[in-house]
Amino acid sequence: MSRSGGTGVGHVFQGCYTALVTPFGGEKGQGVDYGALQRLVEFQVAAGVSGVLAVGTTGESPTLNWEEHAEVIVKTAQFAGERCTVIAGTGSNSTAESLASTHHVVDHGIGSVLLVEPYYNGPSSIEIRREYMAPVAREFPDVQVIPYVIPGRSSTQLLPEDLALLKDDCPNVSAVKEASGSLDNMRRTREVCGSDFDILSGDDGLTRAMMSDEGIRGCGVVSVASNVAPAAVQRMAEAFLAGDRDEGERLAAALRPLFDIVTVKTQEDSPYGERLCKARNPLPIKTLMRVLGMPVGPVRRPLGRMTPSGLEVVIAAARQVWESDPEVLEPLAKAFDVDVEERLSNVAHRRGLAYEN
Repeated sequence: MSRSGGTGVGHVFQGCYTALVTPFGGEKGQGVDYGALQRLVEFQVAAGVSGVLAVGTTGESPTLNWEEHAEVIVKTAQFAGERCTVIAGTGSNSTAESLASTHHVVDHGIGSVLLVEPYYNGPSSIEIRREYMAPVAREFPDVQVIPYVIPGRSSTQLLPEDLALLKDDCPNVSAVKEASGSLDNMRRTREVCGSDFDILSGDDGLTRAMMSDEGIRGCGVVSVASNVAPAAVQRMAEAFLAGDRDEGERLAAALRPLFDIVTVKTQEDSPYGERLCKARNPLPIKTLMRVLGMPVGPVRRPLGRMTPSGLEVVIAAARQVWESDPEVLEPLAKAFDVDVEERLSNVAHRRGLAYEN
C-alpha cells in the first residue's frame, strides 16, 4: 500500500514526513472523521511530501482506542496508496502491545513503523534496546523500524550506543526520529551509526541545524508544521539535501514562526498569582488548522483549548508567515478553498477555540 522510503543512494528516509493530526467530529471529538482524514492525506500527497506518519503524538495516539488506532493507520495507507510513504505509529510502553499493533498494520501492507520510547515505566537504554526495539525489529525483518528518541515526553532515552548496537543486530533499523533536543547527542548518533544511517528531525525548530551540521547530516524531518505547510517544509528539506544552503535557509526562516508554535508557552494570571501554561503539540497546530478552515475538529480530553493569550500567539505566527511569504500557505488556501487573510482577521473563526477565563 505504501512505498518505503526516500531517493538517496544508501538512504531509505529523506525529506518531509508529516505527523498527521487525527480529525475528529463533534464538540468533544467523539469519533474519527474519515472523510476529513482523506482530504488531509490528499493535501499532503498533492504537496509532494515524502511521507506521512499516522497516529503519532500529533495524531493524539494516547486518546485513540485500539479500534480507532488501527483503523486510522489502515485508512491513511489506503488513502495514500503508493503515492508516498506511510509510517505507522505502533509504539507503546508495552512490548506485547507494540508487537500486536505492528502485526495488524503489517497484515495490511504497511512497511514502516515508528516506535516511541517506552514512556512512564522508564526502562534503561539497554532495556529499551533488548526488551522492546529488538523484539519488534526481529519479528518483522522486512519492515522498516524507526526508533523515536524523545526523552522530554518518555522520561527515558535510547542512547546512541544502544541505537548503534540495535542497528548492527537488525538491518531493518536504518533510521531514527531524533527529538532529544541535543545536537551533541545527534552528532554522537552519526558517529556510531555511520554515514548510511538516516537521522530524521523530530523537532521542527531544529531541522535546519540538523541538516546543515556536518557532524549530523540530518536527512529530513517528521514535521508538525507541515500539516499546514507541507510543500514548503518538503522544499526546505530537499534544498538542504541538495546542498542549496541559501534556499534551505530562506525557507527555514519563512517557516520559523510555524516551527515556534509547536509548543506555546504563556504566563497566565490566577487568583493565586501567575503560572506557566504550556500548550503542547498537537493543541496549537490543530487550533491553527481550525482557524484556517481545515476539517480537523477538536482535540480530545485531557487536552482542551488554548488560553486567549496562547491563541493570539498562534494567530500572530500565522499572520507573520502570511505577510512575509504567502507562498507558504497558498497551497492550503487552494486545497481547502479558504481566504487565509479573512480567516486570520475575522474573530468569528476563533470563537470557542480558547478558554474564556
